[in-house]
Amino acid sequence: MTDSTLTTPCTDGTAASRQRARRAAWGSFAGAVVDWFDFLLYGITAALVFNSEFFPQIDPAMGTLAAFATFGVGFLFRPLGGIVFGHFGDRLGRKRMLMLTVWMMGAATACIGLRPSFASIGWWAPALLVTLRAIQGFAVGGEWGGAALLAVESAPSGKKAFYSSGIQVGYGVGLLLATGLVSLISSLTTDAQFLSWGWRLPFLFSVLLVIGALWIRNGMEESVEFERVREVRPASAKKTLPILEALVRHPGAFMKIIALRLCELLTMYIVTAFALNYSTQNLGMPRELFLNIGLLVGGVSCLTIPLFAWMADRYGRRRIYITGALIGALSAFPFFMALEARSMFSIVLFSLLLANIAHDMVVCVQQPMFTDMFGTGYRYSGAGVGYQVASVVGGGFTPFIAAALLTFSGGEWHSVAIYLTAGCLLSALTAMLMKTPAHG
Repeated sequence: MTDSTLTTPCTDGTAASRQRARRAAWGSFAGAVVDWFDFLLYGITAALVFNSEFFPQIDPAMGTLAAFATFGVGFLFRPLGGIVFGHFGDRLGRKRMLMLTVWMMGAATACIGLRPSFASIGWWAPALLVTLRAIQGFAVGGEWGGAALLAVESAPSGKKAFYSSGIQVGYGVGLLLATGLVSLISSLTTDAQFLSWGWRLPFLFSVLLVIGALWIRNGMEESVEFERVREVRPASAKKTLPILEALVRHPGAFMKIIALRLCELLTMYIVTAFALNYSTQNLGMPRELFLNIGLLVGGVSCLTIPLFAWMADRYGRRRIYITGALIGALSAFPFFMALEARSMFSIVLFSLLLANIAHDMVVCVQQPMFTDMFGTGYRYSGAGVGYQVASVVGGGFTPFIAAALLTFSGGEWHSVAIYLTAGCLLSALTAMLMKTPAHG
């Protein structure tokens, strides 16, 4: 038995710091699971249900475009959420904002599951859908920045990518849960039952996730870095809006974040949302195929993201980032060729290369890479808003743009493959040109 009197203050401090880091990592992970479950669930149901459920009076192709447009609405409100939550997060603390984002996201998602259909209330149904989607986007807009900062600022030196990777693992778990529930309910119900009420059940399940996330986050502590800056910040500094300070000091950082995120956003949303719709509507393939691929992608990401994050801490963030983006570019055309050939093995292989290898290699290092671009006193606003603006530009309307390219090209997939390839190459080029050290 160890004598507590022999424990040095340094050891006590180290243990407390590690405990704080672990709590921050777990809290960031739990909130990310909720937010991404809710957000991705919408994309899956938009691909399968919302075209007929909320836009039954228009052409099916246009209905698909309209459904994906509502998907994109959430992304439009993410920068606003980043600005609002970032402002108060830089002033009042990261933890307070993270409690609000989880609660708001869960409430909006549950309401989507309870909302009447077009047959019941007419065009009020899609109007309510868009409103609730906007609230989802607003909540997610404040989530990433706060979760990333709390994890990065609390993490031990040299392990910031690994400790903050839980945010992106939360994405994988959220995808796994969302796809798994939709797939399970789809297999247990008829098509008519699924379209009538089955799709609503996963949205209601979100309430349970919210309760769990709030309980975990309640045990988190504010980051030491933020507390230190708040203590020494002069009163005059508080008059400057954090987002303006970030824009003035680091205007180029926002453009870098947008370019860097293109690979991540295009690879994931084309595989999990667009390909789900394309394979069922254009190729006549069963919806279970890409639902099961989504399950596989989500499960594998729980291993690949922390692995790549560990490698990034050891070998350099940019090296991992560039490798992932190039793999994404090289996999774009083979992915669509596999779809056209209806080769199950090739479809699964290139789905994993895009959504697990390429996507996970670039996404695992974003938390420390993006937060390091801004000072502590305004990085919630800077990194958070930059991240969410990139989500609008590169992610929110990816399924819509891909569907539009497909429609305007007469069903030919080549334009979508070029779109995916170009985005990945731009991310790789941006990472190559960054003048940051190998490990940051």
